[in-house]
Amino acid sequence: QVQLVESGGGLVQAGGSLRLSCAASGSIARLNAMAWYRQAPGKQRELVAAVTSGGSTNYADSVKGRFSISRDNAKNTVYLQMNSLKPEDTAVYYCNVVGRVVGIWFDRTYWGQGTQVTVSS
Repeated sequence: QVQLVESGGGLVQAGGSLRLSCAASGSIARLNAMAWYRQAPGKQRELVAAVTSGGSTNYADSVKGRFSISRDNAKNTVYLQMNSLKPEDTAVYYCNVVGRVVGIWFDRTYWGQGTQVTVSS
């Protein structure tokens, strides 16, 4: 199985920056798409940014130009650099990957435990 561990969340003032990391571990055969989602209180979980195995990236309109997603395949890690943070960015951020474990011949979706990001005004 694949375990995802997020780090880098915390409290930051508006206009500040944070860098989230998500490291995947386990008997990994390959990781395909990697993404970050977020969920604010009372709202549905939404896609923030995603990067495919081919390196293509997609961003939510609300974060485009401020956030940047990247991946290090050698380390099985995905990052989310968040700049110019706004109070509306406050949410629990979840790492998500699509991949497969050695010995299993189909892809599965894996979720991290979530990390809190709080942006004060």
